[in-house]
Amino acid sequence: MYTSSDTIKLDESWKELLSSEFNKDYMRNLKTFLKQQKQQQKIIFPKGNEYFQALNLAPVDKVKVVILGQDPYHGPGQAHGLCFSVRPGVAVPPSLKNIFKEMKQDLGIDQPKHGCLIPWAQQGVLLLNSVLTVEQHKAGAHQGRGWELFTDQIIHNLNKTHDNLVFLLWGSYAQKKGVVIDRDRHLVLQSPHPSPLSAHRGFYGNGHFSQTNSYLAQHDKQPIEWLLPPSSEITQELL
Repeated sequence: MYTSSDTIKLDESWKELLSSEFNKDYMRNLKTFLKQQKQQQKIIFPKGNEYFQALNLAPVDKVKVVILGQDPYHGPGQAHGLCFSVRPGVAVPPSLKNIFKEMKQDLGIDQPKHGCLIPWAQQGVLLLNSVLTVEQHKAGAHQGRGWELFTDQIIHNLNKTHDNLVFLLWGSYAQKKGVVIDRDRHLVLQSPHPSPLSAHRGFYGNGHFSQTNSYLAQHDKQPIEWLLPPSSEITQELL
């Protein structure tokens, strides 16, 4: 695990795959921007050692499924580095509630009592936001600062180095970001976003969870156990 002086951590497998990105101007500019934000006493979510939590919990060779989000949650105590996820004890956000509703419809799984998706990540589900930081109470505040280029490179590398991944692209933003994915090499499942504004337009009933597991099984990969365990069983040091 790579740890810098400002407590940012990055799994060695991702550090190796993405090493050239950190020397590019856009990443240097992004680092400068984040330092300036902190010097101005801006509150940034998630905390520094969780910027790359999605990567740290799903090392390169373990990735089987990719779920693309947009920005971290911008309310206190919500974001912890995984798209759509919140820690146990934090109210489940509306989009995640709708994800759980579709799981129930698709797989018959009862809705969890918490919204912590760490157990998915530990099975190889990369829960990747396009932008990895945000200012408190300012949705989209860090868009256009460089994170999008970095996460584009993650998708590009996975598309190129892996076979038979499943990409879940919910909403037009994720679908545009996933346009580079080779549909002959990977399974790409698309639907409207699970947001309350759009879930009824086709997210409900998309069957993505069962389709994902069928595809993984067809390619001799262990299906995902989508049923979340009780929060008491989630490894505490990851929270």
